[in-house]
Amino acid sequence: MKIKVGFGFDVHQMKEGHPFIVGGVDLEHHAGAFGHSDADVLVHAICDAILGAANLEDIGYHFANTDPRWKGISSLILLKECVRLVAEKGYELGNIDAMLVLEAPKIKPHIPAMKEQIAKVTGLDVDDISIKATTNETMGFIGRQEGVVAYAVCLIAKV
Repeated sequence: MKIKVGFGFDVHQMKEGHPFIVGGVDLEHHAGAFGHSDADVLVHAICDAILGAANLEDIGYHFANTDPRWKGISSLILLKECVRLVAEKGYELGNIDAMLVLEAPKIKPHIPAMKEQIAKVTGLDVDDISIKATTNETMGFIGRQEGVVAYAVCLIAKV
């Protein structure tokens, strides 16, 4: 069996009055991530990990932030397309491991819902999706709550 690993990273600026969607879940918070789509930093990192594993460029290549088709779109739709592209190359997802870095809000209570959303789109079992969160210990732009970061890795296998 041929397996490959992909790595993804994403960062978004936080702005007052914007929705804060993470892992397909709308979190209650005074500020949200700002971007061309719904700015779901977690799903964007996962998309890049999936695309990278299959050597399919990156999320910006497929869903340019200059293309009006993607303005305000749910990142879960982008994720679904990434899974389709990987399947077209003869691969299926094995697992996803992701890390969010932000000061607030607390993510742990929302992880089960995030895993459910991502599982629906990817076809993975929730047990094959790991989502963790940490703070930046109040340092830098993350510590000042000016931005949010996500990292992800994913395994794909030839079918």
